[in-house]
Amino acid sequence: MKRRRILPATALALALAATPVWAQVKWDLAAAYPASNFHTENMAQLASEVDKATGGQLKITVHANAALFKAPEIKRAVQGGQVQMGEILLGNFQNEWQIFGIDSLPFLADSYEAAKKLYAAQKPFLEKKLAEQGMLLLYSVAWPPQGIGTKKTLRSAADLRGVKWRTYSPATARLAQLLGAQPVTVQAAELSQALATGVVEATMSSSATGMDNKIYEHLKYYYDTRAWLPKNAVLVNKKAFDALDKPLQQALLKAGTDADARGWSTSTQVNTDTTAKLKAHGMKIVEPPAALRADLARAGESMLKEWIATTGPEGQALIDAYRR
Repeated sequence: MKRRRILPATALALALAATPVWAQVKWDLAAAYPASNFHTENMAQLASEVDKATGGQLKITVHANAALFKAPEIKRAVQGGQVQMGEILLGNFQNEWQIFGIDSLPFLADSYEAAKKLYAAQKPFLEKKLAEQGMLLLYSVAWPPQGIGTKKTLRSAADLRGVKWRTYSPATARLAQLLGAQPVTVQAAELSQALATGVVEATMSSSATGMDNKIYEHLKYYYDTRAWLPKNAVLVNKKAFDALDKPLQQALLKAGTDADARGWSTSTQVNTDTTAKLKAHGMKIVEPPAALRADLARAGESMLKEWIATTGPEGQALIDAYRR
């Protein structure tokens, strides 16, 4: 019997058909800050590590600078499954649940050491709440401490009265009210334009956000108040996570743990570097006068009392855990 000769192409097709093929999983990660921001770079490294650890089975694409969703929309997008992952500023969602905004209360935690301690106390509350909302907290990293960028010198809060002050969260808006400034909500992606067009005349932000938006082109002074260290958190849609094979889940969780440690370490260095860069670009880096610091501290005390009154036993339990 004459054997039929199999052509090379046919043989290859038969071989591929007999070989198990894994399905590549593609995820999108919605981010609100520029690709050059250290938070975004941290996420890009996480995506690279996941890709490597899974042999390309889980591909995460980071969409920077609010390309997919604006900052206030990202949490809902993750929760609703419109995107598998997203990065949010926790304080943006304080009106939804006050615990989200505890790291934006002035002078409650005004150093990296204190901010880490506050996060340790807050984390169990966050994980429980996010789980109820169908999400997983992958990791969270603090911004550098918050300072005030202005066009004019400040001696006390009186010099902020009537000033159009950029705010980005419920806490920053309340602080502006207590100091007599005019709060104008502007997210990071729009800050540069808001300064250029006169929509805002001053800003409460980190030195990193200041460099991202080149505030030195419009503002002259940066008061290094170190008022608080707000955190960004990277969230994962729980249904999307549960649909992953166990090895992919483990790779993602491991990369999240590494990103958490790396991000906090990077933040401290970024604070030093970006403050120096603002100075190099002509901004005057100023220690806040005693009167201004006292005014800010009083506002912080008022905000903490309001926060505890609003949150009740849950908020008091968190404060107690932090202060132990």
